[in-house]
Amino acid sequence: MRTITIGVDLAKQVFSVCSVDPAGRVRDRRELRREAFSQWLPNVPAGTVVAMEACSGAHHWARRCQAHGLQPRLMAAQFVAPFRKSRTAKNDRNDAEAIATAARQGNMRFVPVKTVDQQVRLSWHRVREGYKAEALATSNRLRGLLAEFGVVVAQNDAALRRTLADLEALSLPGSLTELLRDVDAQWRQLQSRIANADRRIQAHAKADEACTRLRAIIGVGPITADAVVATIGSAQDFKNGRQFAAWLGLVPIQHSSGGRSRLGRISCRGDGYLRTLLIQGARSSLQRAKAVPWERATPEQRWIQGLDRRLPFGKALVAIANKHARQLWAMLARSESYDAEAWLKHPMVQRPARRRDSKN
Repeated sequence: MRTITIGVDLAKQVFSVCSVDPAGRVRDRRELRREAFSQWLPNVPAGTVVAMEACSGAHHWARRCQAHGLQPRLMAAQFVAPFRKSRTAKNDRNDAEAIATAARQGNMRFVPVKTVDQQVRLSWHRVREGYKAEALATSNRLRGLLAEFGVVVAQNDAALRRTLADLEALSLPGSLTELLRDVDAQWRQLQSRIANADRRIQAHAKADEACTRLRAIIGVGPITADAVVATIGSAQDFKNGRQFAAWLGLVPIQHSSGGRSRLGRISCRGDGYLRTLLIQGARSSLQRAKAVPWERATPEQRWIQGLDRRLPFGKALVAIANKHARQLWAMLARSESYDAEAWLKHPMVQRPARRRDSKN
């Protein structure tokens, strides 16, 4: 039986620590700098619960706690806020106490601690997205500069490259030409960095056996597979595929009252990056399914074709992404390979249909 729960409000330099006893009373408060906090952790009794918000650096400190025999607990900030005693007095001391109180709740949902390898792989994804945003902003800057002098370029990278390769033919001022070439060099460097990040991510996915299995799903490429494995690991922290899809925000918001249920738009909760990748993969699956004749289509492609006939485009994409999320969870949690005929083994499919009693 644990004796105390420690809540830590992480920061860049000074950490606020609050110890709470089994009755919920505060026993100790202290402010520790990073170096002092590192020296204090080994003195904490083994098995003590150390709770933190899942913020920047939280996984690093959680691994440090595990190395000293402690039990780290990471929580989303939105689950900690209701336990803060005063909404008007938000400070590090109150936050540390709220974290300790929230960690003691029996129904609290905790964030799994990521390994170093998971964080490294996700770092490549994060930097790649940053490079993409910078490259898009740089290309738009080039188009804007050219448009100021009457040169309108088509909305694709190939047309922009052709225009920048022949600046002398545009009769632009010399200083502007020099500026455009400088910005063009920056743009090409960003594209080179994006290509390098793609190669590193693909290498990670190729070396990972789980990623190789996930890529058998149509619409799941190396980037999506690597992001899923690096984010959720073996998927054992989710009870089922429905819970994983809900965590990704691929389920509708529910408003129920008086026995009447109303479903709205998707919740868009959880990891927005994974949700975006799955939606993009669903778009690819839909396009490929529409190009296959019904006679040669797989059961899943026939299901997608039926969705395309019944639902609007956006809803069809969300339904496909939701199905992919459930498939990904099943393959990771059960260490299975993709089986296009797996739906035939479902109890609802194998159960014979009930006959209606004929009227005499």
